[in-house]
Amino acid sequence: MSRFVLDPAFAAASHPLTSLGLCEARLQDDARFPWIILIPRIGGAVELEDLDTAQRAALLDEILAAGRAARAVGQALGRPVSKLNVGQLGNLTRQLHVHVVGRRVDDPCWPGPVWGQGTSEPHPTGVLPIARAAALGALGR
Repeated sequence: MSRFVLDPAFAAASHPLTSLGLCEARLQDDARFPWIILIPRIGGAVELEDLDTAQRAALLDEILAAGRAARAVGQALGRPVSKLNVGQLGNLTRQLHVHVVGRRVDDPCWPGPVWGQGTSEPHPTGVLPIARAAALGALGR
């Protein structure tokens, strides 16, 4: 595998949160949802099968932590999460990554998927620090 380099698509559409044991954790810049993206720091990884057994176990633990972070963001913004969606698609951005999205029955895409639905709404300047702090607190950072 090659050296890990973050795909520029992530830098353009999300905000850095922290480095976890395996992944870079980022907050998707879409205020409609509490949305965390995990990108394993494994160069050239595209599929889950590109991770070894220990890395896959670490990824699962980090997905669970990202779920807690998404719930914390929703709570901090007054929109408690009622369902978590976890997806590893990679059709548009091939670099291996996992989406952890907090959902509510009153969100604009419910009950359908969030991908390709509606228009992304960037986090307002005053909201972004609140969302970041909630996510980081839940991630123990």
